Amino acid sequence: MGDTAVPILWSGTLTDTLDFYRAIGYTVTYEQSRPYPYGAVEAHGCALHFASEPKGTELPAEQVSCLVMLDNVAERHRAFTEALRTRYGKVPAKGCPRITRFRPGQSRFTVVDPVGNSVIYIQRDEPEDVDYGGSRELEGLARVLDNARILRDFKNDDKTAVRVIEVGLGRFGDEAPRTDKARALAALIELAVALDKPARREELRAELKAMELSEDERESVAGELHAATDLADWLAEEG
Repeated sequence: MGDTAVPILWSGTLTDTLDFYRAIGYTVTYEQSRPYPYGAVEAHGCALHFASEPKGTELPAEQVSCLVMLDNVAERHRAFTEALRTRYGKVPAKGCPRITRFRPGQSRFTVVDPVGNSVIYIQRDEPEDVDYGGSRELEGLARVLDNARILRDFKNDDKTAVRVIEVGLGRFGDEAPRTDKARALAALIELAVALDKPARREELRAELKAMELSEDERESVAGELHAATDLADWLAEEG
């Protein structure tokens, strides 16, 4: 048997932290309060340990703490969503704790616990050649959208993704294929849902509707068109 690394994360209030991980399906395997707080959880053969931060240490609001590689990231996201909705009455998507959203085809998501530890769950066979600056095989607005996808799905930076798309529309919107422009507007609608900006969402919906897409065009951008509705459903208090 090879070596096994076990991440030790900050515990915060240990009982609250362990309760959170218990709620999403982990088993608490160890818990002590004296002579110092220390705890451990385990699920699917993967252990996470928790200890108090050193005295005098000022922790950042959030910190990437560890990566968990798994075989079916979509199924794990569904399981966590159901567990968190049961625990909190809705999916916690802001603040601490929270879980990031997940789109079809995505290969990772993040769980932020009550302390601010970020655990990133990654599909084991995630492509190694992700171009974090937008695919060089694309041009114009299509490349802008790919760059925004990286910001949204890999870096959890919705605000920057919005700015990138808006600048891209200003630069390439007039010459871009109609389907690319429709995808851009649909992506902005989803981001408006994520950022809780209903007025902006309705403005964008009106602009997209005014394009009067053909059936073929709608079919080619169906994934983006449905993303905002899927996200709204995911955020709803009832699944």
